[in-house]
Amino acid sequence: MRRLIALLFAFAALAALPARAAVIATSAEHAMLMDGDTGQVLWAKDAYTPMPPASMSKLMTVELLFRELKDGRVKLTDTFPVSEAAWKTGGSTGFTRVGDKLTVDDLIQRIVVVSGNDACVVVAEALGGTTDNFVRMMNQRAKELGLTQSHFVNPNGLPDPPGQAMSAFDLAKLARHIINTYPEYYHYFGVRSYTTYDQGKAITQPNRDLVLEKFPGADGLKTGHTDAAGYGITASARRGNQRLILVINGLRYPDLARDSPQRQDWFAEQRRSDEAARILGIAFREFRHYRLFADGQVVGSAKVWRGTADTVPLKLAGPLALTMPVEAHDGLKMTLRYDGPVRAPVAANQQVGTLRITAPDFPAQDVPVYAANSVDSAGLFGRIFLGLRSLVSPDR
Repeated sequence: MRRLIALLFAFAALAALPARAAVIATSAEHAMLMDGDTGQVLWAKDAYTPMPPASMSKLMTVELLFRELKDGRVKLTDTFPVSEAAWKTGGSTGFTRVGDKLTVDDLIQRIVVVSGNDACVVVAEALGGTTDNFVRMMNQRAKELGLTQSHFVNPNGLPDPPGQAMSAFDLAKLARHIINTYPEYYHYFGVRSYTTYDQGKAITQPNRDLVLEKFPGADGLKTGHTDAAGYGITASARRGNQRLILVINGLRYPDLARDSPQRQDWFAEQRRSDEAARILGIAFREFRHYRLFADGQVVGSAKVWRGTADTVPLKLAGPLALTMPVEAHDGLKMTLRYDGPVRAPVAANQQVGTLRITAPDFPAQDVPVYAANSVDSAGLFGRIFLGLRSLVSPDR
């Protein structure tokens, strides 16, 4: 029989108070808000559906390059050659020229700051030998990182060939991985502009991530736009000891259709950054970090069948803290779930069930619970004793 045991706390009396409806809404078709430190999902809108990620998929290209740098296989001063295929790549450009030899440092800025599709091909050919082989590396790396809703067909997110897909959840996971795994290279995402020289002429391009300018604490990551994807951004910001990661995609502005393509892009990019800054402002204001359990703290107990003890105490793998809106926390409930009684023997640290945490207008969280100590089988005479006791206490 499955047992559900409610855990009551001092604030549980507030559970009857109605929580305000979800404080975040957006016209974006896909959205994800994640705690950057814990990976906890704070708010989502169709966030687990694969979608065209456009240039936000360049984060995977950059991840593979950062890994090579971290492992020492590549240095920032190394140079990669520009092929004709890279030079001919359409869309956003880093103004590469056939025969150029560009440093890795320079290529990172061309990809991150100005979203150069050509620079992505340069990196792909250098690391993978061919673009096709690099795409295989991207998909293999996605599996390693648990990006189960992602599939890559090119290194830059261009719509041709079709089939490039990532979910908002996968983009947030990838952004968090980059931030936490490559802190020595993360500063590139905060670079405000990039200057290159084309036939002797200096060309300065601003970072397309305008949230860097509009939201104090913002420090990355990547924008994206195609007709199929709409306008999107993967953004992150830190204020104090709290980091948040936001992904929005599928922003569409039909009222701008009559403008020239240049004006349409300019106004759309302004609106995209305003929307991201607005949501981040709400998130930092409304969400708080709550510590619920200390490391090793017992969270409940489970009944044991045919064991040397009637129950076994349960614990979490470590301390537990959650980030949630203040009013959602007021209605927080915790329920211990396990299939029981648990049959002896029970090993210490054996997973026994889960602790489900729910709150109004907040994604449910399921946290594994483990036996805090072992419980041996009762043995023959112990089972006889338990059988006799069950006759006296038939509700056992």
